[in-house]
Amino acid sequence: MSDHIVRSFDDELLALGRSISEMGGIAETMFASSVDALVRSDTQLAQRVIATDQRLDALEREIEEKAILTIAKRQPMAVDLRAIISSIRLAADLERVGDLAKNIGKRVVAMNGQFVPQKIVGGVIHMSDLALDRLKRVLDAYMHRDVETALDVWNNDEEIDALYNSVFRELLTYMMEDPRNIGFCTHLLFCAKNIERIGDHATNIAETIHYLVTGKTITIERPRSNASYAPLEIGEIPKDD
Repeated sequence: MSDHIVRSFDDELLALGRSISEMGGIAETMFASSVDALVRSDTQLAQRVIATDQRLDALEREIEEKAILTIAKRQPMAVDLRAIISSIRLAADLERVGDLAKNIGKRVVAMNGQFVPQKIVGGVIHMSDLALDRLKRVLDAYMHRDVETALDVWNNDEEIDALYNSVFRELLTYMMEDPRNIGFCTHLLFCAKNIERIGDHATNIAETIHYLVTGKTITIERPRSNASYAPLEIGEIPKDD
């Protein structure tokens, strides 16, 4: 390819990367704001989270269209092709993070300013802190092509799963102790599940980063809280039996 074509191709890849970074920033803010709205019973903030989801959806469509057009024009290979395919995967995961944050916002609106006792919402806040940390770390790992950090997030996915199980049992206990807790505890259960799923999408992003950097797919099952797995090391891609 001529220097001009090479520069144009590089510009297209950089533009995809910038769009993914923009999506990541929006998804991260939506998630943090949705939990903040839940804790503060702030329906106005929740409505802003819900409205922001349209921007995230539009960015995902733009990324997919640009990626397909770039593949059709450039017929990329090796790492360039992986970068484009990865951008499509990442956009899909970030769009789902936005959907899940929007779902939390809708729960806040449905609760209509109902006060949630801090002792009850504490476990959900802890879950959200862990999931937000995972999301931030994988987004940074994507920017720096840091497969070690991505795999660290992947190997610790069971922490959020275990905490979700704990929160589930705790909220059921509150509901059994006092029927007046049933309404907002039910909403919190749905919020907790949305947060757990955001953690799963952070793990998906970690897998995509591993593929982008190494060209290989992680083929073993993710670590889960109810089972013991040896940590995955860099480059360790087990073969099928």
